[in-house]
Amino acid sequence: MTGSPSSAGVSTALLTDRYELTMLAAALADGTASRHCAFEVFARRLPEGRRYGVVAGTARLLESIERFQFGSEELAALADVVDPDTLRWLGDYRFSGDIDGYPEGELYFPGSPILTVTGTFVDAVVLETLALSILNHDSAIASAAARMVTAAGGRPLIEMGSRRTHEAAAVASARAAYLAGFSATSNLEAERRHGIPTAGTAAHAFTLLHDDELSAFRSQVAALGPGTTLLVDTYDIRRGIELAVQAAGPELGAVRIDSGDLGELARQAREQLDGLGATKTRIVLSGDLDEYAIASLRAEPVDSYGVGTSVVTGSGAPTAGMVYKLVEVDGRPVAKRSASKESRGGRKSAVRRYKPTGTAIEEVVHPAATPVELGPHDRVMPVPLVRGGKTVPGVETLEQSRQRLRAALVSVPWEGLKLSRGEPALPTVFEGMS
Repeated sequence: MTGSPSSAGVSTALLTDRYELTMLAAALADGTASRHCAFEVFARRLPEGRRYGVVAGTARLLESIERFQFGSEELAALADVVDPDTLRWLGDYRFSGDIDGYPEGELYFPGSPILTVTGTFVDAVVLETLALSILNHDSAIASAAARMVTAAGGRPLIEMGSRRTHEAAAVASARAAYLAGFSATSNLEAERRHGIPTAGTAAHAFTLLHDDELSAFRSQVAALGPGTTLLVDTYDIRRGIELAVQAAGPELGAVRIDSGDLGELARQAREQLDGLGATKTRIVLSGDLDEYAIASLRAEPVDSYGVGTSVVTGSGAPTAGMVYKLVEVDGRPVAKRSASKESRGGRKSAVRRYKPTGTAIEEVVHPAATPVELGPHDRVMPVPLVRGGKTVPGVETLEQSRQRLRAALVSVPWEGLKLSRGEPALPTVFEGMS
């Protein structure tokens, strides 16, 4: 369903679930629609084996909320779904409440109040799918990407997973990976929309197009210069490297190896390149890499990595597992008590405690109405994001969020950065709550 011009192209089908409209219609009919409510986004637990999560997608969510409205085409499509009163309400809808949350690029842990949406019930409830779809996706990608960045130990990573995910998710994935510390993406729309640097080279098809490998390499060098990256594993890698240097000379920018025993091949490639005088030619590895494979290659002569499928699918955790729960009605705490899906009632805030050295030691979650005592190095985690339906000035840019995450990872105890299974990097303490 395509949005009308008045709805800035937003598709209601993508951003609202049927059950949200069911609750909306019923609340409007029974008089509970205007009750003042607080909804919270949090994760009950981290994905299996993870020690921290990364908040990502906040800026995308705020932009989406600002333009979230029901245009004429959406309303026409919903005419047989909801009653006329609800349809009129939807036609006038603009979010007018407040939002507080963790800044984008911040770490989160089980129970962290990542986002708090306050307003009337109907004002806030229609944002559930929008908030969860963006935050769950982007946070899952950024959390996986951050682990890969740590595993790479300072070597650049290129996100190249557009062909392994939905076309819209590809752009969001590139943004989330860049937030987490990836150096570039192969996705050109991500560059246009978010200013992310792009990088890439030819695929095997270009080599196969030509009658021989040398002709393919010479063609690419003629078009892009000797600083280009040549893919050398279409046939025999050793012969491919020889021909690559023959085509570009010792100033060849890089060779990419996409298959085989990557560690052994990297060692052989480095030795061969040095022997051919191409001592500055970089070695790029790709091919089904994830954080564990990258960590295993850390001792090898690798200059950068290209990561596709694993990063855009969250490396085994394609969703962050966040939920959007009603926690307060007219100032009264409410909570779900279902087995294994319990929640804690009442609007919350959180304080992250630090040692004087800057190492984080715990996350303290507490009732928002009862602030906890702050130590000299402690920090309140949620910040104002929206007031009266308008995004507050000064929300961090993508580059600022990228730097925030880098600093947050430095503050985590070293055990919390391990790829092995273990407890969350910081314990979550629930203070002043039942």
